[in-house]
Amino acid sequence: MAASQQLKEQIAAGAYDGALRALYGADAGVVAAQRARYTAAVEGFERQFGQGRQVTLYSAPGRTEIGGNHTDHNNGVVMAAAVDLDIIAVVSRTDNGIVRVKSRGFDKIDVVDVRALAPVEAEKTHSAALVRGVAAGIVRAGGAVGGFDAYTTSNVLGGSGLSSSAAFEVCMGAIFRGEYNGDDRQKLPQVEIAKIGQYAENVFFDKPCGLLDQTACAVGGAITIDFKDPANPIVNGTKFDLAAHGYALCISDTKGSHADLTDEYAAIRREMESVAEAMGRHHLREVPEQDFYAAIPRLRKACGDRAVVRAAHFYADSRRAGELCAAIQADDFDRFLRLVIEGGHSSFEYNQNAYSIKAPRTQGIPLALAVSQHVLAGRGAWRLQGGGFAGTIQAFVPLDLLEDYRAAIDGVFGAGSCHVLSVRNYGAIRVTPEL
Repeated sequence: MAASQQLKEQIAAGAYDGALRALYGADAGVVAAQRARYTAAVEGFERQFGQGRQVTLYSAPGRTEIGGNHTDHNNGVVMAAAVDLDIIAVVSRTDNGIVRVKSRGFDKIDVVDVRALAPVEAEKTHSAALVRGVAAGIVRAGGAVGGFDAYTTSNVLGGSGLSSSAAFEVCMGAIFRGEYNGDDRQKLPQVEIAKIGQYAENVFFDKPCGLLDQTACAVGGAITIDFKDPANPIVNGTKFDLAAHGYALCISDTKGSHADLTDEYAAIRREMESVAEAMGRHHLREVPEQDFYAAIPRLRKACGDRAVVRAAHFYADSRRAGELCAAIQADDFDRFLRLVIEGGHSSFEYNQNAYSIKAPRTQGIPLALAVSQHVLAGRGAWRLQGGGFAGTIQAFVPLDLLEDYRAAIDGVFGAGSCHVLSVRNYGAIRVTPEL
């Protein structure tokens, strides 16, 4: 913690460069850009809340799904990774029990009295609900909460499948932990912060999300999450250095609309669960795979063929998620790339969420995949990610092909459509020079 002017001077003098390299990579230009970004955030805080305040820095990353597409809602296994796009917050603790959050790019300031921790109907679907919900979740977990002023800025792409809302939730959790709980990660570990974020989104924001996004954002690195017991997911993580293998992670926005796709997303879960119900269970995870395959003749009649092939995808992609992480841990990058491609084929062919059957002429995701396959020509890997039907694809691109790949994607979908990212090995944290 330092006075805001002192903090700006420390950032300018390079005192935080080690932390910035850890979070965003060692490239000198990237570090310089982050110095400027953090300084601008402190200045934003000063404009909003006054100069000379004692302030602390926090950061929480976005995430990308790598394996286990649409497996979490049936208690399967997923693999995800934090990325080097994040939300940062400049925070000053107060003693009045009021949280005020001003987010760059938004006119409204969220003002939440955390002495009152019941859901507020008028806040639902607004970020104030997430602040109040996270505070309530911290208290439920045995922690303490109190007031603070925060200025936040985010480069996590909204609507890109990188989970900007989850990043915000776990950032708020890290702030309450850091300001009122001694930054105690034994009392409030990263997975607990993720559960608190999910609780806030489910109960206060009124969105029935799973736990994948919050866990990946809170924990950092590359992780698998086993949802056999959704209340107590098993998280295994590993560091992942793409640059050491000569690759970059690209997320490409195909500019498709997610409007009118809610029923398409819901149908995947509904159809998978219909297969489980036909087998006398609630979720596919409870049905042994061999029993599923043996029952396919009667399941076709009971549930329809699409439900059956989506269930086949569930089993294969849950298993593949664990194999992806094992490949990284064994430093078998070629196998990792093969598994990414296999998962992409499974999503496209069996889960059938590459495009909407309601708009067959609009196929941005298949087009982006076709362009990726053409440019990469047998190198790297490419797949759809997230909910599918519209939105983004993911590619692991050799550095010597990166500019060609970016130019090809931007040429089809517009300048700035291809975002070049790295895996970030830190989750939701307080940012200090010692990081």
